[in-house]
Amino acid sequence: MPKGYWVAHVDVRDMERYQAYIDAARPVLAEYGAKFLIRGGNREVREGAFRARTVVLEFRDFETAKACYDSVAYQDAKAFRDLVSAGDMHIIEGYGA
Repeated sequence: MPKGYWVAHVDVRDMERYQAYIDAARPVLAEYGAKFLIRGGNREVREGAFRARTVVLEFRDFETAKACYDSVAYQDAKAFRDLVSAGDMHIIEGYGA
């Protein structure tokens, strides 16, 4: 079964307040088995434009990735993020061989 991924590009306006989102999201992501593949780090933009921070999380499957995002607990955590950042979030089904 193909894995599911969250791919987010985020500009954070207040990193200190963004920490509240990180703290609230951490247990929810753990509950759904999310694994961080990319969390910031060095990069080079070769085409187009990106936001300051890129995050990629891997889930067991596409349905789990969607369920995590749609959960009440994650939406509560996301409310903290929405106050201090702007971004793009995509939930993507991986390639299943």
